[in-house]
Amino acid sequence: MQKTAPEMEFKALSVETLPARLGSVDAVASLVGGPAENSPGSWKVREVGDGNLNLVFIVEGAKGAAVVKQALPYVRLVGDSWPLPLKRSFFEYHALIRQEKRDPGSVPAVHYFDEEQALIVMEFLSPHVILRRALIDGRELPNIARDLGLFTARTLFRGSDFSMEHRERKADLALFADNTELCDITENLVFTDPYFEAPMNRHTPGLDGLVGELRADRDLKVAAQTMKHIFASRAETLVHGDLHSGSVMVTDSETRIIDPEFAFYGPIAFDVGMLLANFWMSYFSQRGHEADGSRTSMRDYLLGVVEETWNVFRAEFANLWRTERTGMLHHRCLYEDRGDALGSEQALNHVVHGVWTDMLGFAGVEIHRRILGLAHNADFETIEDEALRARCETPALKFGRHIAVNRNHIQSMDELARLARLLDEGEVS
Repeated sequence: MQKTAPEMEFKALSVETLPARLGSVDAVASLVGGPAENSPGSWKVREVGDGNLNLVFIVEGAKGAAVVKQALPYVRLVGDSWPLPLKRSFFEYHALIRQEKRDPGSVPAVHYFDEEQALIVMEFLSPHVILRRALIDGRELPNIARDLGLFTARTLFRGSDFSMEHRERKADLALFADNTELCDITENLVFTDPYFEAPMNRHTPGLDGLVGELRADRDLKVAAQTMKHIFASRAETLVHGDLHSGSVMVTDSETRIIDPEFAFYGPIAFDVGMLLANFWMSYFSQRGHEADGSRTSMRDYLLGVVEETWNVFRAEFANLWRTERTGMLHHRCLYEDRGDALGSEQALNHVVHGVWTDMLGFAGVEIHRRILGLAHNADFETIEDEALRARCETPALKFGRHIAVNRNHIQSMDELARLARLLDEGEVS
């Protein structure tokens, strides 16, 4: 529910101040345990946020627990020298509500939203862990490919002009169009900064030669800017906007998606490309995590996850195309209502092929920005031996370059798996 308390000037929460600030909020007290049975001062509060932007706390009381997430008026990774509007919590709240409607049970339940204080109180997921941490630890989770394939297909199809009523979608487009500052972060940090000597870039020692080659690569820079153009101009659906393995929480049986504050109307392929890029990066990082034994099985598993995620996405997208295509695009009156089911399938194939091609471009660029830009992945960063880390990042960078530049000529997941194996094993350079 949204805030009903009187407005107050924004003030960042802390472990010490959170109980007093939220103890009188009925939605929170009923969830965690109110003053009658457990005074706010006795709540157990711990800060757990280790992200780039926000404060995140776990609050535990007599009845249960909750997560409190609050935006800060700057980029936490950098500090107050990089201001950022608090309204990003507004977009996260609205994205979570829509994602829950479009794929029920896929995101944490929202219990309270305070727009002025830029905070959301939501379901505490336990015993869930961050997917990226699980992959670094070598856990082969059985359901993530199916769950994430379904989530991307359902949220992306149902948020598009293939499904939504056109007035509702245009109103939604206008609402999320104001998320300009976070889009600006993506447009610069993902698509531009990695390809020149931007001040906040950093990379592992030992990569200098390859980094120089990539930044001098005309075809690569044109490909990255083409993907930036698609990102900025193709408002096809409501995308999560930051869907990576750090935005997913898992158990062996359940997958939940978090942190959609970058949500905006963009290309269908964007979320899929970002997600698969993170699985490919996890694949290339595995040789850096073999201190306790071989990760051959884990590498095979990750390539299987990439293939299954795409296959589930494609199959569910096709299912929704055939059963829920009620929007203004490719209206059934042009195909099925005229007895032309083949025409509908032809249109579907055209759309999915475009998603496939763009997905590869977005994935290639995401790999580069996570190794060459400001915000890096723990998959590589937790490899303490810098020489070993560079040996893992080198084939990943080459893989990213190949799929971004040659996206129009890559035909299958088998082809991509074969290339990944050859690069990882040093068989090609």
